[in-house]
Amino acid sequence: MDIFKLGDKILALLEMVFGFWNSQVSLVFSMLGQSPVSFKGGGPWAMVESVQPVFVAVGASLVVLFFVIGFCSESVDIREEMRFEVILRMLIRLILAEWLVANNVTIMKAFFATIGNLVNVLSAGSYTTVSIDAVQADVIKNLGFGESLVMLILAALLSVIVLICGFFMLYTVYFRFIKLIVIAPVGSIAFSTLAGNRNVANTAGAYAKYFLSVVFEAVTMALAIMVCNAFISAGLPSFTGNYADWVKTLIYLCEMTFTVALTVGSVKGAQSLTSRALGL
Repeated sequence: MDIFKLGDKILALLEMVFGFWNSQVSLVFSMLGQSPVSFKGGGPWAMVESVQPVFVAVGASLVVLFFVIGFCSESVDIREEMRFEVILRMLIRLILAEWLVANNVTIMKAFFATIGNLVNVLSAGSYTTVSIDAVQADVIKNLGFGESLVMLILAALLSVIVLICGFFMLYTVYFRFIKLIVIAPVGSIAFSTLAGNRNVANTAGAYAKYFLSVVFEAVTMALAIMVCNAFISAGLPSFTGNYADWVKTLIYLCEMTFTVALTVGSVKGAQSLTSRALGL
């Protein structure tokens, strides 16, 4: 009897769940291609620009302090150490530090625009959307009552996992924006350390590396989603040749669930992967 055939309902549930996943992926790509300057209508970034003059003032004051620290550490004996090249190097550090303190936000905006354009190029109709394979869909439609009951339990579990993964992926992308917006004004203080000696200037280097890893994280996230979606849509695994059709479909759905979770893990670890790949 048709009342005991759950195949159409299972298929409808799976199509709804993967439709949700595709909409989340589309939303994530649109956010990764967006600059923090225009995020949420520009409201959060307006707050950054309102407090930026305070950090610039503090950073400009610290430049003088760190310059004195650097001068004292490099001039143990003024008659022997204060050669022309030493003085020139110190002045170059001072000028570079002052320029970065005053213009670090402008430089950040250029990086935001560049990375956003790169993500938009990568996602311009080239990523694969997730859908149920037509052969597996026919198997699900023609399942008997016992097999369809098992499939329904698995589909319900898969739906919960995909929903959680979709929201968690969105949370990770939102958290990236928060990180960029929070660390942006602090750059004026970090770059002021360039006026000091080599040990003090390590702070500016560490800040620059962290900033670049968070910015380029968007490209790694986009690539991870594209690759994992291609895995999901690749069809049945090669080791399912000797199983019954409904068991093959079970394995197929399990692999899709595993790959969705793998996608979220790749997105979550994108910053660490970017830092290691680029040596940041």
